[in-house]
Amino acid sequence: MQIEVREATPDDAAGIVSVLNPIIAARIYTILDTPFTVDAEREFIRHFPTRGIFHVAINKADETVVGFQSMEPLANYTHAFDHVGVLGTFVDLQCRRQRIATRLFEATFAAAIGKGYEKIFTFVRSDNAAALATYLAQGFRTVGTARNHAKIDGQYVDEIIIEKFLTSDPRSAGP
Repeated sequence: MQIEVREATPDDAAGIVSVLNPIIAARIYTILDTPFTVDAEREFIRHFPTRGIFHVAINKADETVVGFQSMEPLANYTHAFDHVGVLGTFVDLQCRRQRIATRLFEATFAAAIGKGYEKIFTFVRSDNAAALATYLAQGFRTVGTARNHAKIDGQYVDEIIIEKFLTSDPRSAGP
C-alpha cells in the first residue's frame, strides 16, 4: 500500500470517523468509549489548536483515510508545559502492520520539532500490547502505570504512561 501523510482538513472527517469508530466499538484498543459523528469530527478539526499537529495517512490507491495521528499542547493554563505535546495514534483495524503508524510518527516528529515541542507524552491501555510495542519502537519510554485510570463498560483499565524526548533530555546531560 502506498501511503501519503498530510495535514488533516475538515473534509477528512468522514474518513477519520470511519477509522476511529470501529476502534472504539472494539472496546480493547482505546479508552474512548463513545462513537464520533462526522459533524463533530469536522468541528474538532476546524477548532484544532494552532500549535497542534493533526496528520492523516491516505491510501493513495483509493484516497481513503487509513490512519491518523493528532498531537495537542499538554495544557493551555500555564507556559510551563509549552514544550510538551499529548499524542494519539489510530490505524484502521484492517490496515495494521503496514508501517502506517511509522509514517505518521515520522511526519509528526518533524512537525513537532518545527513547532517547538521538545517532548511527547501519552497514555496506552495496559492491555494493548501491540500499541505499546509500536510506541516503544519509536523511542518512547515507559514512565509508569496509572492504575484503574479508565473505566470502560464498568471495568477498570490501567494505562501505561509513556514519553519521548524529541531533543535530548536536558537532565541526562553531564555537569
